[in-house]
Amino acid sequence: MHIILNMVFILLMPLFMLGIVRRVKSLWSGRKGVPLMQVFFDVRKLLLKGEVLSSCSSFVFKATPIISLAALLTAATVVPMAGGKALMGFHGDFIFFSYLFALSRFFAVIGALDTGSSFEGMGAGREAMFAVFGEPGFFVIMSSLAYMGGCRSFADIFSAIQSSSTTFYPCGVLAAAGLFIFMLADACRMPVDDPATHLELTMVHEVMVLDNSGPSMAFITYGAALRIFLLSSIIAGLFLPAGMPFAGEIILYALSLFAVAVVVGAVESIMARMRMVHVPQFLFIISAFGMVLFFIVLMGRGGIK
Repeated sequence: MHIILNMVFILLMPLFMLGIVRRVKSLWSGRKGVPLMQVFFDVRKLLLKGEVLSSCSSFVFKATPIISLAALLTAATVVPMAGGKALMGFHGDFIFFSYLFALSRFFAVIGALDTGSSFEGMGAGREAMFAVFGEPGFFVIMSSLAYMGGCRSFADIFSAIQSSSTTFYPCGVLAAAGLFIFMLADACRMPVDDPATHLELTMVHEVMVLDNSGPSMAFITYGAALRIFLLSSIIAGLFLPAGMPFAGEIILYALSLFAVAVVVGAVESIMARMRMVHVPQFLFIISAFGMVLFFIVLMGRGGIK
């Protein structure tokens, strides 16, 4: 049953969360906004459209959206979702997850560079720079949590945290805050990037996909939503209580994803986009949170009891 539910969550929840973010931003600004399911209609429309390819691009550009999305879907198989279980869990799966995220970003970058556009090359450079500051922090946070509980996988980490005493929760809150910042940066959301902007000189993710259209754009849209969904699932896994009935755990997990999407929409509504020179300083907070957790582990004050 959990396999079927995980597949349903992977296929539907990413776009639904993106719809919640858009709706929250609309309500925050005093507008009615589009329906929650509008993003599904947009992706469907893109899948039915034709695709225009530049004569300057090669097969790399055409294959990039597919490979990037495939890497993210593979990463989704190791993240615990329904019932606290993953489709494919094993020792060191959080390291595997990190490398798949990096692989997806790598192909997105080279796909933008393959177009020969100076604008898309600028966005690709910014994307790579943000990854340099964000990914080490994510790795340190997850490694610290794994070492705290003597665990080697996502499922074991979540199980150890959920069955621990309340003395560990401050560390869990610190880890969740760092992962939330990483999610905003990785998905190129506010305040790192404005997904609604149309100014090429200030765009990051949007400027990288200017040449994409049709099904390729649908894959990219779904991939961006999938990044938010997977990192939100990791954040939710830090706080779901142990020992709940299966149905109650599913409902609480879905509500946790809904809450994260609402918070993302609220953050994008109340915060302005940062100046580009300040983004690395903002992303350093992720590594700072990770180092604080690491030192707590070394000092023996955050162990699970």
